[in-house]
Amino acid sequence: MAEFSDIIGEELTSVAFVQDYLVLEFEGPLVTLYAWPSVLLEDGSFSFGEPGYRDVLCAQIGDTVVQAQLEEFAALTIEFENGIVFAVSLREEDVTGPQAGSFMIDDEMVEF
Repeated sequence: MAEFSDIIGEELTSVAFVQDYLVLEFEGPLVTLYAWPSVLLEDGSFSFGEPGYRDVLCAQIGDTVVQAQLEEFAALTIEFENGIVFAVSLREEDVTGPQAGSFMIDDEMVEF
């Protein structure tokens, strides 16, 4: 069974903004987020709608994932080799739809 941690060691190859959701493509795996991630930097953070948000997301293209955690009903985090983290709250009060996203690895899709 595919595990979210399977993206560890994978390089982010594209970031796609599709109307009201985000698709992160790695070297094979796809992560679709229906909740916009916060981007956590060493000296601050960016949230959806802030100036520079899209730029900082796209700047991670080419970086490799060193940590990836999916804690059901808590949070999803993806940390890159440069220390930047994409984080999404999965708490019930923060998720606006029936799911916060999905990931697909080797043709197996898992929703969360």
